[in-house]
Amino acid sequence: MSKTSIKTAALINAVGKYSRIIFTLVMNIILARILSPEDFGIVAVITVFSTFFVTLSDVGLSVAIVQDKTLTRKDIDSLFSFSFYISLALMLLFVILSFPIAYFYENKEYVGLGVILSVSLFFNALNMVPNGVLNREKRFTDIALRTIIASLVSSVITVILALNNFRFYALALYSVLFAFIQFVWNYFSTKPKFFWRVDWALLKRIGGYSGYQFAFNLVNYFSRNLDNLLTGKYIGVAPLGQYNKAYNLMLTPVVNLAGVVSPVLHPILSDFQDDKKAIYSRFIKLVKMLFLTGVIISAYSWLAHEEIVEILYGGNWSDAAMCFQLLALAIIPQMLNSAAGAIFQSLGNTRLLFINGLINSTITIIAIVLGIFLGGDIFILSMCVCAAYVIHGVISYYMLIRLGFKFSLIDFIKDIYKEILIMVVVFACVLLCPVYVENVFLSALLKGLWTLVPFCVGLAVSGEWKILRLLLK
Repeated sequence: MSKTSIKTAALINAVGKYSRIIFTLVMNIILARILSPEDFGIVAVITVFSTFFVTLSDVGLSVAIVQDKTLTRKDIDSLFSFSFYISLALMLLFVILSFPIAYFYENKEYVGLGVILSVSLFFNALNMVPNGVLNREKRFTDIALRTIIASLVSSVITVILALNNFRFYALALYSVLFAFIQFVWNYFSTKPKFFWRVDWALLKRIGGYSGYQFAFNLVNYFSRNLDNLLTGKYIGVAPLGQYNKAYNLMLTPVVNLAGVVSPVLHPILSDFQDDKKAIYSRFIKLVKMLFLTGVIISAYSWLAHEEIVEILYGGNWSDAAMCFQLLALAIIPQMLNSAAGAIFQSLGNTRLLFINGLINSTITIIAIVLGIFLGGDIFILSMCVCAAYVIHGVISYYMLIRLGFKFSLIDFIKDIYKEILIMVVVFACVLLCPVYVENVFLSALLKGLWTLVPFCVGLAVSGEWKILRLLLK
């Protein structure tokens, strides 16, 4: 059993994640001043479809490689060969699909974008098995270095293309570059072999675990992307660009803070898959940290939404700022939910993960439909999506604690009641904030201090500051 701790793995992963944050942030700051909301909206629509095809290509192979410790090198090479056939077929199918997409959205540019993103799809799909191998072998340093190099090179080239009037094509080519560089790195790191013949018996053997994971990925995809599909068609690509910018900004702390830990949870905790108490003891410390991190980020984002958006993207994104304020309230449940999937996987219960995803996806779909067709604008949509994510958090943790761990929900609440009290205090202070300053940078700073002070006081009084030191030892 590996002695790598979650803390060590997360720190290594953080290097890659935070490097990508910096590169992506700088790139987006530049692109937001070069490209229009319509450019971002056009790419947001076609990306929904390419992401769906990537979801189809995985079929749960990467997590199955991590979970199943009996897989041999030959088995993994066979899975890689299978993924090649899937990648090639889906790439060609996506090119064909780009024509009806262009017809549906009445924009012929989607054909060219479809061709470009089909290449990205091909390499993303081929990366699934090597990614599983790297995680299985806990080669987190390799993953971090790969992320840094791919992010830097892709970001620089994308900005150069945007400056040379490639518009939305520059955004699409970023995905191609990032996926290709990752594949080259993965290929030389894991050295997979290709077999012409597919081992169907092997696929059937891992199907019980990977099948439910694939089903979860599929339903989760629809719940995550239906808003972009419907907004682009029924509200417009320019409002979609505003909404998509706010939504991605809300996801930034989830992906780049919680996402530092989440990718390493399954590889580490899968070693304890027969010891629920060992998993829970590490899990509860992670929950406390994610909760506290979510509170301070969510409260500040809600209070300083205008300043954050103006500083990052300029003055053309006022609608995005209003959407971001509403979506900021979903940061806490999103932070907490980011770890839930890996815990279901570590417990070996992808069936429960799928059921949880099915319930939450249904809630999200209902919320999106209500926001689009009853509200009719991106602000009502943001409110509905935020409400759905809050409900997700409640349902996910009920299912995880009661049905996954089979522990007492009351005991779990007792474990995090201090974090809940800190949240109440911080948001109460935020609602009473008296800061009104015209200078956007000074206003952002003062609002940050106003949010941080009650948070720090709450940590000191409750003693929860210790979680920063004790996290996942």
